[in-house]
Amino acid sequence: MTDVIITVRGESQTLLAPERAVAQVTASLDGPDRGGVVERLAALAGPVRADLDARKAAGTVADWASQRVSVWADRPWNNEGRQLDLVHHASVEVTATFTDVLALSDWLNGIAATEGLQVGAVDWQLTPETRARVEREVATDAVAVAVERATAYASALGRATVVPIEIADLGLLGDHGPAHPAPRMLARAARAADAASPAVDFRPDDIVVTAAVEARFTAS
Repeated sequence: MTDVIITVRGESQTLLAPERAVAQVTASLDGPDRGGVVERLAALAGPVRADLDARKAAGTVADWASQRVSVWADRPWNNEGRQLDLVHHASVEVTATFTDVLALSDWLNGIAATEGLQVGAVDWQLTPETRARVEREVATDAVAVAVERATAYASALGRATVVPIEIADLGLLGDHGPAHPAPRMLARAARAADAASPAVDFRPDDIVVTAAVEARFTAS
């Protein structure tokens, strides 16, 4: 009896609560005097750095970093089309990786209430160890699903044995469509509980880790 070639796709997905959050905060000021603006920015950003050092020592912050200060100037125009005097701007971005969601919310509440500080994006993540482990697990599950499907097809055809001959990420077995890496991790930004409230109460969505493979078998 001639062997039958069976090509299938296997997918797997799991949801996990975020383990850490990378938050971005920008300190920015402007004024007519360059030196004064830079000095005020240093006074504004200094306590933020000191606070993050303390939180890192306490274990609620895994790490943090601060970019170099950016300083520039321009001459804005008023609504009458007249160019105004030179305005100097200075800004610096601070990024902190929090391991405690409550500590993050507390920190961002203080940031949001401070003039000159702006809360940026919050990127929810897994630890590298968890991510590597879960990616292996969903990839293994995706292969198991592919084997299960191939076995079901073979059984429907009256074949008892399936033997794998090829396995790959999506798009790599055929000539059509782009290849998609597997597994992959998707995380959505946290949501504020009440946009009208000055307090920041983040409720992160689960992180979705997915894997998908294509596999080819012979059935006999």
